[in-house]
Amino acid sequence: MTSATLEVGTVVAERTVHLTRESLVRYAGASGDFNPIHYRDDVAERVGLPGVLAHGMLTMGLAVETIVEWLGDAGRIVDYGVRFTRPVVVDAEDGADLFVSAKVGALDDEAARIDLTVTFGDTTVLGKAQVRVRHQS
Repeated sequence: MTSATLEVGTVVAERTVHLTRESLVRYAGASGDFNPIHYRDDVAERVGLPGVLAHGMLTMGLAVETIVEWLGDAGRIVDYGVRFTRPVVVDAEDGADLFVSAKVGALDDEAARIDLTVTFGDTTVLGKAQVRVRHQS
């Protein structure tokens, strides 16, 4: 990928990720984040949440992982930031489907800005999700 081979507005990757309660438990084990709002309905409800929520960092990681195959080398990621705007509620039986779309948002001589759109149903769950990726040498 060089700036000459990309155009602003080009979609470079898309995917749907299905999350289950098992996904949340596995992530909790890997991350050490055992906050019960991520696996217990009664606790989530008691603190006023609409249900068990996916970990924000899990959502963020799944989003950026969408471009890794396209990049060919995750080491080309220079910077990544998001704003968490809405939670992802993971139903005990149906789980939750996240849709991620990655589009070229800006280009310069050294890197591209990839804008990630992450939705759960018709709700955008990450705002201003942007990845800066270095061009290939």
